[in-house]
Amino acid sequence: MIDKKLQYIDISRFQNDLITWYQENKRDLPWRQDQDPYKIWVSEIMLQQTKVDTVIPYFQRFIKKYPDVHALAQADPEDVLKSWEGLGYYSRARNLQNAVREVVATYNGEVPDNGDELGALKGVGAYTKGAILSIAFNQPEPAVDGNVMRVFSRILRIEEDIALQRTKKLFESYVRELIDESDPSSFNQAVMELGALICTPKSPACLLCPVQEHCQAFAAGVEEELPIKKKAKKQKKVPYVVLLVKNKQEQYIIEKRSDKGLLANLWQFPMVPINEIGWDHLENWVYHEYGIHLTLGEKQANLKHVFSHLIWQLDVYEAKLEQPNMNERLKLVEKKALTNYPFPVSHQKIMSYIK
Repeated sequence: MIDKKLQYIDISRFQNDLITWYQENKRDLPWRQDQDPYKIWVSEIMLQQTKVDTVIPYFQRFIKKYPDVHALAQADPEDVLKSWEGLGYYSRARNLQNAVREVVATYNGEVPDNGDELGALKGVGAYTKGAILSIAFNQPEPAVDGNVMRVFSRILRIEEDIALQRTKKLFESYVRELIDESDPSSFNQAVMELGALICTPKSPACLLCPVQEHCQAFAAGVEEELPIKKKAKKQKKVPYVVLLVKNKQEQYIIEKRSDKGLLANLWQFPMVPINEIGWDHLENWVYHEYGIHLTLGEKQANLKHVFSHLIWQLDVYEAKLEQPNMNERLKLVEKKALTNYPFPVSHQKIMSYIK
């Protein structure tokens, strides 16, 4: 099957056209200043599900604070989450630090250039492993993510559903055939750059594409129909009441989330699953859940926060703390000190409603 798809491409010319364009047009990005595998690793983790323009300032601050694996390994996990605050997908930060600690403990602080060792680290999937091996160590390994699949689905006119794992394996096989073994670092980065600048999800700039003559989808006029991806499941809507609970000393109650699952180890204002509890039982539920008595005050805001798989519908209320016998999950914090704690984006927005 691979040979059938590739028989229409002059592979050597394709590689040359792509890499020449990349060398002349690549963006000046901070993780491209050298081939430090740690920096490339950090950048690739940050870039998952996140736009380049968003990542750049985070990357620069993160590398300044944690310039090498030893600095990140020794850091307080809550400080790391605080540095990640606003990027989302916080398990990436936790997995990165856990993996870096293993690199320090097992590999004497040297990021392994062996695929099996690298792939065994926490949070290092097939794409991240391929990106590090190819970009940092110049090994001819495929690095296939959604952008790369979009580019090659058009170049090779692949009409398989890219949401399926077997399709990703298929693309990895094609990239192994097409990758420039003399410069795999530039090749993989060139494909990523092409997807970001030219071969975009909507309205690709085909007339500016350096590999247009190799593109089977363009030749057939179907470039905007590819890639094919099945529709995601509808997001579940979950309503919460968020409580801005304040005592007489103008301190607010915050709660640390579980160390597992969504937004693990981040701090938040107490959240009540109101559909499960019902309004009549809200104050009793809060007492049994947190060990505190409160009086509900005025509604401050109605917010929505969208995750990939669910939507939080947040009704924000003031509340007055009547009895401060809190359990260990809660903490009283002065308003000016709230920013010292890592909060998810939704609760950072909620802070603006504190009077």
